[in-house]
Amino acid sequence: MNTRGNQRLLSMDTLRGMDMAILVGIGGIVETLSEALNWPLLIELEKQFHHVSWEGFRFYDLIFPLFMFLSGVAIPYAIHSKVEKGVVKTALLKKIFTRLIILIVLGLIYNRTLKNGFNDVRYASVLAQIGVGYFFAALIFLYTKQVKKTIYWLLGIMVGVTVLHLFVPVPEFGAGAFEKKANINRWLDTLILGGSDPEGILCMVSAIAITLMGGLSGYLLRSVDLPQQKKSVYLLLAGSILILTSLAVSPFYPIIKKLWTVTFIMLTGGISTILLSAFYFLIDVKGYQKWTLFFRVFGMNSITIYMGNKILNFKHSSNFFLGWTNTHFTEEWGAVCNAIGVLALQWALMYFLYKKKIFLRV
Repeated sequence: MNTRGNQRLLSMDTLRGMDMAILVGIGGIVETLSEALNWPLLIELEKQFHHVSWEGFRFYDLIFPLFMFLSGVAIPYAIHSKVEKGVVKTALLKKIFTRLIILIVLGLIYNRTLKNGFNDVRYASVLAQIGVGYFFAALIFLYTKQVKKTIYWLLGIMVGVTVLHLFVPVPEFGAGAFEKKANINRWLDTLILGGSDPEGILCMVSAIAITLMGGLSGYLLRSVDLPQQKKSVYLLLAGSILILTSLAVSPFYPIIKKLWTVTFIMLTGGISTILLSAFYFLIDVKGYQKWTLFFRVFGMNSITIYMGNKILNFKHSSNFFLGWTNTHFTEEWGAVCNAIGVLALQWALMYFLYKKKIFLRV
């Protein structure tokens, strides 16, 4: 398959931007609107903007894996395009390793290490998991010449994690344990990290799989051998198969985000693939692009807004400008105004960076 297409995917930037906008601002608006209007349908919708406590799935559980999936989509564009231009693999290896280190360091900063000191440091983080997933997925794409072998890597990781979850006994609890305090993830994290962690060792291994799913999707989209509409159809079919497979085996292998079970990977990977298919068809194939700017400014500076939302107090700034709404409206509608103000300030900062062509890319 010829994969020399190098045009930047607006659909990928838009989908990633929507993902980040939901995380940093839109979720808060939905929550405050639910409290202000108290509509039953909106209350049910608002529940989807909170993580499920353990087993099961809600929309908000998709945010993190979707981001990892999209980081994988970018790999063929970032790696293969440079290999085709003659860049030596050792230089690319150095670059992806540097990316890994930077994301681990940013994760430590996000975990308030600089604020709280270096005693009892939490090394695992969302950013570290993204870094690990990207690093190993990029290695596989860099040194695996055939798509078929990359698929073997993906299947191997998924089978390996499944075997650990279902058949390797946890001391004192046995095999196939999926309780909050009795599972293979918790046991490994306690053994290696000193305690259970939602972005722990086995979760990071699972994360490689969903990043590879994204990479294979990016490989397909970068191909110049297939018509664009067929690419969308193939992604739609692949996503549907992943979702149906996940749901079929979930009665005995549960969907649990905090363990990143393979059923969770297949479900979120399937949904991510279908979303990419829809966005690609609408934006890159049909050319409906005018509406994408709002999300693209987030998507092209995703790490910046993620870190900025932690470091900068957008709620305080919004209240500085819109605090008067708390007294002129009801408390609930004042909260809605302030939540909208948070998203507006975040977007204004990202738009400024976008216009100045300032992007934090690691």
